[in-house]
Amino acid sequence: MSNVVYITRTSSFLPLAAVDNDSMESVLGMTGPKPSRTRKITLRSNGIKLRHYAIDPKTGEVRYTNAQLTAEAVRGLTDDNFKLNDIACLSTGTSIADQLMPNHGVMVHGELGNPACEVISTTGICAAGATALKYAWLAVRSGEFPNAVATGSDTGSIVLKSTRYAAETEQQVAELEARPELAFEKDFLRWMLSDAAGAMLLQDRPNSSGLSLRIDWIDITSYANEMPVCMYAGAVKNDDGTLTGWARYTHEELGRQSVLAVKQDVKILNANVVEYCLTKPLAKIAKKRGLRAKDIDWFVPHMSSEFFRQPMAEGLEKLGLGIPQERWFTNLATRGNSGAASFFVMLDDLVRSGRLQPGQRILGFVPESGRFSSAYLHLTVV
Repeated sequence: MSNVVYITRTSSFLPLAAVDNDSMESVLGMTGPKPSRTRKITLRSNGIKLRHYAIDPKTGEVRYTNAQLTAEAVRGLTDDNFKLNDIACLSTGTSIADQLMPNHGVMVHGELGNPACEVISTTGICAAGATALKYAWLAVRSGEFPNAVATGSDTGSIVLKSTRYAAETEQQVAELEARPELAFEKDFLRWMLSDAAGAMLLQDRPNSSGLSLRIDWIDITSYANEMPVCMYAGAVKNDDGTLTGWARYTHEELGRQSVLAVKQDVKILNANVVEYCLTKPLAKIAKKRGLRAKDIDWFVPHMSSEFFRQPMAEGLEKLGLGIPQERWFTNLATRGNSGAASFFVMLDDLVRSGRLQPGQRILGFVPESGRFSSAYLHLTVV
């Protein structure tokens, strides 16, 4: 049995008040005795003006766990016609859960307190939410469940606090001044990643009134067979490209080497992200799915930074899929980069914008630089 599946509700939850660029370091803390000199360099190119953190700006205490954020987003799906008790399957995706064990999904289930149901957790980085969405889609499509809730969430701020990082060196600052793309080292990520959770309700029938989004397909591709690790946390990258995981370090070494910090290999990223997350996988998908730029009404790309907008546009043009930028939808400037939650938050904002019309087609794009994966999904407004 193969059911048509619809996204019938979307929800997002962003914690506390939005934090502007000048207030970021007071929330995350300084990595040395002086304010970061890489912050302004980074912010000049990433285009982010506001973001949200689960950290109380006055006390520095964590106000929401990842599981709590996610539960709030799920609650946003409910009303008199759909209640928590109606959830048949819960599929969650996140980059870094609140704990190593148990999995993120069961912690969210515990927060919600809804009756026993199937729970799945996917891990990864930005594509973790898209993977959770695909599981939920297939679960309903197969006829196994009449509905499923998919979530994407991240609380990057908790691992971006200054206590996780060593101070930048003078040489690193000089390199950043000369080559802004080098800001994509660990300090860059402090000024980029933020916190949010999003949720979608998937059902085997559209809404009786109002818009729904039919899921036409979701394609996820990994090039880990060809590419080395690029973005990572809880490990140290060795000269030969292998990783040494956190469990092999002493408590002292974990802090001294910033093992728990989120890091990115900038040279690998810049040389490969467009090819391995966009042109290479999308060329195959476009052929398989018969994609044409003129048929896409909304392109919803998860961009980590405005730095990548032009290379992304050029990559699409190279494939003959140049989508005019007036048909791009992104909320990076006001929501920031919330990792696995980003696409969920973008789609929720687009749905609530009032700009969608029946018959319109949406192409979503979620790249992940961890070891170069990407998710593409096609939705039709009904």
